[in-house]
Amino acid sequence: MRQVFDPENLFWSLLARGVDFVGLSIVWALLCIPVITAGPASAALYYTVVKCLRCGEKGTFGVFFRSFRDNFRSCAAAELICLPVGAALLAGYGIMRANWSSDLGAVLFVAYDVALVIPVGVVCWLFPLLGRFDFTPFGALRTAAMLTLRHIPSTAVVVMLTVELTVFSLEHIWALLLTPALCALLSSLFLERIFPKYLSEAEAEKLRETSETPTAEAGAPEDTEP
Repeated sequence: MRQVFDPENLFWSLLARGVDFVGLSIVWALLCIPVITAGPASAALYYTVVKCLRCGEKGTFGVFFRSFRDNFRSCAAAELICLPVGAALLAGYGIMRANWSSDLGAVLFVAYDVALVIPVGVVCWLFPLLGRFDFTPFGALRTAAMLTLRHIPSTAVVVMLTVELTVFSLEHIWALLLTPALCALLSSLFLERIFPKYLSEAEAEKLRETSETPTAEAGAPEDTEP
């Protein structure tokens, strides 16, 4: 009987992880409502998923809100840089979609969709970088662009995952209970194996520890680019 109520047994551990998974998704969605907090929330979500859901560190929501607070300025500044570019790209998408009924329009629409992998990929790298390392906004953008171009296959997969889960969430609002944390978790499977390639041996070892154990601390010197 004692084993049934042991908080360390498999059932309660899985239940706790499920609560954290749903809770993080809800908190992220709520923090995205003011728009300007979407960037800091995304960086905090990624960092917390890696530290707590993958590595088993306790205090999930404490980790999330500390990361949100510590990275707020840099993430909000990076988001302000990205927003007008994103608005322009979205307007271009609308124009291309409105003219895709002709053969030429269809070709241009497909070409535009393929080209969007690059800017969307930069954003998919940007907030994980800000969550995992100490960067200035422009330093993070420069590094995100470099990683996007050097790792096109991984970038394309992460972009497709992000876009598909976003579309599914917009079509089925209940999915927001799961998709934000799921997107961060699936993205981390690709991004976390690439980050160590651009660090010194000591930094890479430290990063691997933060991806495998619940006690290590993540971080890199400010403006150090992977």
